[in-house]
Amino acid sequence: MIQNAGQVLTFAGAELGLVQNAGVRVRAGRVVEVGRGLKPEKNETVIDAGGKVVLPGFVDPHTHLIFAGWRADEFELRLAGKSYKEIAAAGGGILNTVRQTRRASADELYQAGGERLQEMVSWGTTTVEVKSGYGLETETEIRMLEVVERLNRAGLIRLVPTFLGAHSVPPELGKRDYIKLVIEEMLPRVQAKKLARFCDVFCENFVFNSEESRQILEAGKSVGLMPTVHADEIESSGGAELAAQVGAVSASHLLKPSEQGLALMAKKGVVAILLPGTCFFLQEVHKPPVNRMRELGITIALGSDFNPGSSTLLAQPLTAQFGCIYYGLTVVEALRGITINAARALRLEQEIGSIEPGKWADMVVTDVPDYRHLIYRLGHNPVKLVLKQGRVVYERQGDGGAKVKFC
Repeated sequence: MIQNAGQVLTFAGAELGLVQNAGVRVRAGRVVEVGRGLKPEKNETVIDAGGKVVLPGFVDPHTHLIFAGWRADEFELRLAGKSYKEIAAAGGGILNTVRQTRRASADELYQAGGERLQEMVSWGTTTVEVKSGYGLETETEIRMLEVVERLNRAGLIRLVPTFLGAHSVPPELGKRDYIKLVIEEMLPRVQAKKLARFCDVFCENFVFNSEESRQILEAGKSVGLMPTVHADEIESSGGAELAAQVGAVSASHLLKPSEQGLALMAKKGVVAILLPGTCFFLQEVHKPPVNRMRELGITIALGSDFNPGSSTLLAQPLTAQFGCIYYGLTVVEALRGITINAARALRLEQEIGSIEPGKWADMVVTDVPDYRHLIYRLGHNPVKLVLKQGRVVYERQGDGGAKVKFC
């Protein structure tokens, strides 16, 4: 059990679900009791939270975790004023990562992915969505998803795989031929191996327009994959409308959605995954219409969008801070965005994202005395100890760790 927590954020209900001076009891990896006055029982391992904040493990609903190589040189060029098109024309951009990822072995991708996961868990993430999309040909797309499956079996944290073969168009094929390859070859192989939970597509007029995206997402649904959409990041391309029309679980980015698209998302219950770290990284002027999303009652989740080109962020507490400072979210909205609402974006809200009896005991013990410090202390890593399904998977080294004893 966790005892002596100054604040437990359960996220039960519509707000924080805050319980003061409380404890949490765990059995067989699941929460069985939350409340004040809980006493340790015989043979329990006790974690003393030291009067600090305890909250659910963070959920990252949008990442591109598996790739080979970095693009620091392109970052420097962008800071010097080069445009994305200029960088791409010089051999950079997503196709740069595609070339490097195609050359990488499964072991190399596994090693790199594992190192990134260790950093993520040190910042409190216990569940992370991971997309393919840096292969743009069948064997590399399959290899990426097989690496995700292998990392999942390693058991550090939970990975949720997404097939994103429609991330771009490879240079060796025209768009029509590539869409055919995605639908007729890639998707059946992904499903035959049961390598993905979701099917995603980069829906932009200059990549895959809304009708092309619809073909791919409907094909994904036909083989049992739930749809999600990269929507309306560069321009209003009908991505929000498409997400609602195909029954997508979520739509990401949403910097320039139409009013009709937002209304349809609200009606169909599509979760908006906002990616403030990406906007910050790219110095993007446009921001998603958060006020309108609030008015419509759209559920807002926050993702890191970790990738080598537009967001090298692996820390969900920083994502929440950017969400408040850069997008204007409230503290409560941001914290829900990286916990229960992020779980909803992955259709896992019945298992994770809040501290409630019956759910998996994915929890973070912090070093802060009040939940507002999670946003207020910019750049600070608040994580002392992380539990995944009731098992300690990370503990800060040195005097900063939570105190664990066996009764």
